[in-house]
Amino acid sequence: MNRGRTLQVRTRHTPTFGIARLVLAPGEPVLVDRAGFVASSYGVSYDPKAAPPLKGQGKGVPAASCTASPEGGWVDVAPSLPGDLHVLELDGTGGWCAARTSWLASAGTVAMDPAAPPLRALQGGDGGFLTYLFGRGTVVLTCYGTLDIVMLAPGELVSIAAGHVVGFGESMQCRLRALAPDGAQSMRTGEGLAFDFAGPGLVLTQTRSPQHLGSWLHGQAIGSRP
Repeated sequence: MNRGRTLQVRTRHTPTFGIARLVLAPGEPVLVDRAGFVASSYGVSYDPKAAPPLKGQGKGVPAASCTASPEGGWVDVAPSLPGDLHVLELDGTGGWCAARTSWLASAGTVAMDPAAPPLRALQGGDGGFLTYLFGRGTVVLTCYGTLDIVMLAPGELVSIAAGHVVGFGESMQCRLRALAPDGAQSMRTGEGLAFDFAGPGLVLTQTRSPQHLGSWLHGQAIGSRP
């Protein structure tokens, strides 16, 4: 495999029902969300145990490793919820913090660590709703709804509900706090939490929240009981 090669990603059906095709060189590995696997060319291997460099798989993102045959191949992945896709290129100089529910796939040269120091500083442990992506290569992120990019000028401040945050670079100044002091909060899902960001930098956000969807569905199920 050519280590200097950039993983080719071809998206279709965006921005409403995005699906990504990962075009692999001969023998090239890629990590994908197990629930997001749709199809592959014949001969691509699928390993649900996710070989290294993935770290902390049990408490992070449930990933599978797909490896192309000697002839190359492709893998199609799609998120569980309808929405847009965003292709991110890591240059090896800094990592990204991303919602676990927003990670869909990444090149074999990109690693994940839910217990990385930037996350421990934010959420106090490795069982939270964020994962940390680092290395050099391509990452495919998903959003529920449409992707919004919040660009912050130096010194500009913004507060964003945690359920609407897709990802941000580790160099961003931010803190995580309770949205309402007396409200229900969950570090595992991000429910009831908000980020305070300070520029300069950008934050990827989504127009819908998976956490709000879960709460709404739960409420509908309870309300439908006789």
